[in-house]
Amino acid sequence: MSWTKKTVAGLVIAVVATTFLQVVAFRFFNPPFTVNMVYEKAIAAYKKMPFKARAYEWKDIAQISVYLQQAVLASEDQRFMEHHGFDFREIKNAVEEIINHKGFRGASTISMQAARSLFLPSSRTFARKLAEAWYTVMIELVWDKKRILEIYLNTVDWGRANVGAQAAAQAYFSCDAKDLTAKQAALLAAILPSPHKRSAVTPDPYVLQRQSRILKQMKNMPVLN
Repeated sequence: MSWTKKTVAGLVIAVVATTFLQVVAFRFFNPPFTVNMVYEKAIAAYKKMPFKARAYEWKDIAQISVYLQQAVLASEDQRFMEHHGFDFREIKNAVEEIINHKGFRGASTISMQAARSLFLPSSRTFARKLAEAWYTVMIELVWDKKRILEIYLNTVDWGRANVGAQAAAQAYFSCDAKDLTAKQAALLAAILPSPHKRSAVTPDPYVLQRQSRILKQMKNMPVLN
């Protein structure tokens, strides 16, 4: 084997081992921050721009309202308990809508979003999508569904410099994540596709429509406490 091939093989093994160890570690330890939080701070420092640190406080899933758990599943991934990281039915539907010029909608699962939120920066590149897919595979192998949902709820970007359920609950409703009502939880889930454009405090008709739909679907969603 040539030196080049050995080097490439060594790099691939190192990346696989490092990322796998990351996923294993966070099966047992709660993340003190996300990669994107560090990335944003580094970019701001590099560009010498003002930086507002994101609010972030970890809460175990038992300390997060069951309504919020059900709301995000109803909104983001109704087949969460059935798939293994990739919802191929949703992917197929999304592709068909693009082909038929019906617009674009995402087909990301909770597992994919947890991988993105915790391990990857917010840049939109093909390399990041590949990394997201790789982390999703490992997450589904190493974590159970309860841990995946717990990581997601704590690391998802909820807008206004808030990361995770606790920060969002305090920022939008001045309460702890465990005290969110069904209507409040549905509002938080309703803004998730565009948390920097939509508001849970002054919801527009689109958000209110999503909230109503989510409330109806929540009762069919599991609770993983």
